[in-house]
Amino acid sequence: MGEGEASAMEMGEDEWVRVNRVVSMGRSLFKKLLFDDSDEDEIMRRVLKGSRVQRKRRQYIERDRLAGHKRLYLDYFADTPMYPPNLFRRRFQMSQNLFLRIQHKVEAYESYFMQKRDSAQKWGLSSLQKITTALRMLAYGVTADFMDEYLQIGEFTAMKSLKKFVKAVVDIFSKEYLRSPNNEDIARLLANGERRGFPRMLGSIDCMHWKWKNCPVAWKGQYSGHIREPTIVLEAIASFDLWIWHAFFGLPRSNNDINVLERSLIFSELEQRRALAVNYSINGHEYTMGYYLADDIYLKWSTFVKTIPSPQGHKNKLFAKAQEANKKDVERAFGVLQARFAIVRGPARFFHSETLQDIMKVCVILHNMIVKDERDVNKAVELDYEQIDDNPTIQLSRENTNTFTEFIETHQCIRDHKNHFQLQSDLIEHLWYQHLG
Repeated sequence: MGEGEASAMEMGEDEWVRVNRVVSMGRSLFKKLLFDDSDEDEIMRRVLKGSRVQRKRRQYIERDRLAGHKRLYLDYFADTPMYPPNLFRRRFQMSQNLFLRIQHKVEAYESYFMQKRDSAQKWGLSSLQKITTALRMLAYGVTADFMDEYLQIGEFTAMKSLKKFVKAVVDIFSKEYLRSPNNEDIARLLANGERRGFPRMLGSIDCMHWKWKNCPVAWKGQYSGHIREPTIVLEAIASFDLWIWHAFFGLPRSNNDINVLERSLIFSELEQRRALAVNYSINGHEYTMGYYLADDIYLKWSTFVKTIPSPQGHKNKLFAKAQEANKKDVERAFGVLQARFAIVRGPARFFHSETLQDIMKVCVILHNMIVKDERDVNKAVELDYEQIDDNPTIQLSRENTNTFTEFIETHQCIRDHKNHFQLQSDLIEHLWYQHLG
């Protein structure tokens, strides 16, 4: 069997007929070219039209990249910029110093953001243009070509800049801004909880749902809940200053808050006794673990303090009011996170779940960076941490364990219903005495 016959067998019948038609048409037109004075370009146009081959030419747009960089620099980063710092803060969702710090770290970590010359020896986009595009897409939730007229950046480059930016920020700043609270942090959280009537409180826990517009059809049933729209769940723990200490993202919406809790690693360090142990005394009873304020859907564990659904009596009503008010810290954190980064407020338009996880993580990281940057030390409530550490009722320590028996004991202690009700009763009495005094 020859090569021509083998090729014919590989082609479909319709395709082979079309090829023969093109060849025969080309032969006839070639004969006409030899014996006629017809224009060669016209003949070739008729060949292409007859074969129905439509070659789509790539449209090239000449962008003045240097002019875009100069415009951005004069507007926001010059010694005397056109727009004042308050407008920079509103449009970039952060101060200029914090932006420049991120830009310096990202440019040093990822060579993609360094300004280079292309094959035509023309200067490419600067790191200011690429990072500004990524931040505007995060802050405003706009499409990739929204910044083209102002920054002279194409749609493909904008999308690539966003993906590389979120990846770089997660790799650089996760260790610092997605960490567990240390000794000093816990002391500050405990002192603030004591001042608000909840001693030994470490924060509040809840879940947020992000709608996934472009969820693959094969996954829609898995990611859809009672609202019949695919969403992804974020579990978070936030403190009084809106700092997000724990962020677990990626589970489908078909899981409720309890299922997400079982999959997250929120208590893994505590179960392995690698977390800081908090020894505390409330109403004459000793406790060894911190707790979080939670909704009624969460289980009755010793690490959760929930409200009373239908409180009866002044003590229970006072406790329910205080618990529901202080538990809103995490809801306020979700609201501020969505207000700062509209990309997590609107429906997600990306197709890959890995990209969505990086975007959610980078929004939490940037949120914590902004919280730390804008924390006013002079106006903050001064707390005597040394006095807290010297207080005999509070001890912060770290106990490591490698035995399976100790792991099981701690695991059961976390899920102890008896301790849950005892802690709730002690807090009710503590708030009532604090209210009377």
